[in-house]
Amino acid sequence: PRCHLNKHLNDVRVLKGEPAELSFTVSKHDVTGTWFKDGLKLTSMDGVCFEKEGLVHKLVINKAEDIHAGKYRFEGGDVKTEASVFVEDPPQVDKVLLKNLSSVPTVAKAGEKVKIKIPFEGRLPVRATWLKDRMELMEDARVHVDKTEAFTMLSISSSERKDCGDYKVRLKNDSGVLEINLKLVVIDKPQPPAGPIKIVESSANDITIQWNPSKDDGGKPIQSYIVERQQVGKSEWVTLGETPRSCTTFTTNKVEQDVSYYFRVRAVNAEGASDGLESEEVKAASKASPGAPDPPEIVSASKNTITISWKTPRKTGSSRIVGYIVQKRKKGTVTWLPVNNVPIADKKLKVTNLRKGLQYEFRVAAVNAAGVGDASEPSQPVFARDATKSPGRVQDLKVSSSDSTSVTLTWKRPDAKDGSDVKSYEVEIRSSNNLNWTKCNSLPIEVTTYTVKGLHAKERYFLRVRALNDSGPGEATELEAFMEAAAPVVPPRFLIDDTVKSSMVIKAGNPIRVNIPFEASPDPVVTWFKDGLPLPDRATVDTKDGTSQLLVGAAEFTDTGTYTIELQNGLGKRETFSFQVQVTDIPQSPGPIQLRENVPSTVTVTWEPSASEKWESNLYYTVLTRESQKGVWHMVGDLIYTNKFTFTKVIPGRDYYFRVVAKNNLGASGPSETVQPWRIQKQKAESQVKPQKYKGVNQSQPPRFLVPLKPHVVTTGSECHMSCAVGGHPPPKVTWFKNSKDLSNDPSYFCTNDFGVCSLVILGVTKHDEGEYVVEATNESGRAFTKAFLTIKGNN
Repeated sequence: PRCHLNKHLNDVRVLKGEPAELSFTVSKHDVTGTWFKDGLKLTSMDGVCFEKEGLVHKLVINKAEDIHAGKYRFEGGDVKTEASVFVEDPPQVDKVLLKNLSSVPTVAKAGEKVKIKIPFEGRLPVRATWLKDRMELMEDARVHVDKTEAFTMLSISSSERKDCGDYKVRLKNDSGVLEINLKLVVIDKPQPPAGPIKIVESSANDITIQWNPSKDDGGKPIQSYIVERQQVGKSEWVTLGETPRSCTTFTTNKVEQDVSYYFRVRAVNAEGASDGLESEEVKAASKASPGAPDPPEIVSASKNTITISWKTPRKTGSSRIVGYIVQKRKKGTVTWLPVNNVPIADKKLKVTNLRKGLQYEFRVAAVNAAGVGDASEPSQPVFARDATKSPGRVQDLKVSSSDSTSVTLTWKRPDAKDGSDVKSYEVEIRSSNNLNWTKCNSLPIEVTTYTVKGLHAKERYFLRVRALNDSGPGEATELEAFMEAAAPVVPPRFLIDDTVKSSMVIKAGNPIRVNIPFEASPDPVVTWFKDGLPLPDRATVDTKDGTSQLLVGAAEFTDTGTYTIELQNGLGKRETFSFQVQVTDIPQSPGPIQLRENVPSTVTVTWEPSASEKWESNLYYTVLTRESQKGVWHMVGDLIYTNKFTFTKVIPGRDYYFRVVAKNNLGASGPSETVQPWRIQKQKAESQVKPQKYKGVNQSQPPRFLVPLKPHVVTTGSECHMSCAVGGHPPPKVTWFKNSKDLSNDPSYFCTNDFGVCSLVILGVTKHDEGEYVVEATNESGRAFTKAFLTIKGNN
């Protein structure tokens, strides 16, 4: 029996320097044969030996080198098998160096040179790439990377703190990739403490300052902060003391009253002290003056006097209050005038010397041994005139509408005898378990309705309304309101039906009006976009009762685009709906028409495009013709998307007029027409007997192609014109074929033969017209062929 292989040779991949083995197994013991490498007989080779153990034959490579790579084949008797040895030599770095680089950071002091050299081995070329913080390292005047065939080295001429980080070196060749991770630490003095320096307390005896820790400790822990002081007007800085790193406040009592100072703080680590963070000018205070009292209150007013009162300020300063200074101003002015020049001990004052009918404001400042304190905020403005009667109660107070979180109140003015001089209203509220009333409005209410918001569902509230005039508030009218339970949460959802179109065509000048119904509870925030951007100012949106309406009064071509409505509730739930709008109009007329006889006995009509092509994507053309100036127009071409049309049914000797009209979905443009008629002259009789001059030639000539058919590449929908030239005697009969099919009687193809010039015209090519075209010429002396391929390309 024939010997056969039980196990074939298999491809082997081996690292350079490692052993490798090719082996196969046969079915008989007495198989002998020859080993080949890369097609050459292999008898001996350094580092290679051949072994045979029973049915197993081996080729053993003790230590793989580049020369051992290749295709090995064994042939012997009926046995033939082959496989390849691939010697891989990926980049390698010394293991001790690799461990040190990966586990021990490289440390440098700021300003020092840094050099990190990494020798490597591996099959060339080896591409070395340095990365810092996962981004490829960019070289500059300080940072440079050297690359040779044996090593790569990073050099930094003067290291800075910004050079700190995680670096990665990627060594790559066609056998593999080695990545080395290393860390570079640059240590320096810390950055200054973070500012500004705040003055926590300043008194006549001491000053307390505060700062924030340094944002960068320089790579070494901050040990302490040094605090220094400089007196304004002097150049010397005096060290006041140090604080531990955990303390960022410092109090000094080395100050003098009414003297101004600057303070400076520096952070210290093992590398030294940072630059200083300096404060603004700080003045050691004199004895503390009082704080500002609350605004004074109006006790009474008449045409000659206004009486005010006030309370002792919360901060009285470092000594007792000896009196108060009162100031006044006319409302609307900025200048405050003193009412009393000598402090008064009482906390009430009747102000005189006022002008009747003017409105005044007042403020008060307390006085102690340290001086005059801060002035209060102004009082409420008050008229210098006799008191008017307070307004009466508002009438018919009721709840006009409410939901789970708000209530709307309406009321009527007080009776005419009580409320003729009402200036405004105020609304107050309290819950059923609270006896304190809270004012709802921050600004005066000048109408007789108000909505209170932010209430809790299923809660009972009491509300009251007062009328106000110059004499103050009138008597309150009160009612009780119970809030409804909160409506269930309904996620926003569009209620799209057949009335909402995903696309629409609008005639220019007509309005764009789109209603989008939706449901949601609570009411969502509704936002509209056009082409992803906010709506133009010309568009308005009206949203109410679960419908949002988009309205553009008179559509323009620029309003064409994608419109999107977005619903979003307070829980972050978002829904969107988009639709297309195309603004169009009846097209403008095409431009002038030109006529040419590109193919004998046909007329090619071309025209300038309609200006509407710029904004109308669905525009097409219709071509019409008539045979006299007053005849009936007949359509000869429709749905034409180019600016050219070939009319083939031309009868020589007749006049033809042409008309072109642009059309779209809205209608047709005005026509563009030819002024002069088009005529193909009838062939004269003598032209038909021109070939007779050859009758005297006795020698017959077989057909031959003077100009062969050439390959064509044509776009779908365009016109194809193929031609060739043939000679012979007698004149050959010419037949066109496509894919071996005779085209003579196919109305889709227009064939002509004018004195040996043979043409084939295809008016609007489709993919169906692609193929091999053959022209056959025959006469009694022989036959000739020419052929070419027509390729049809899409119109994209």
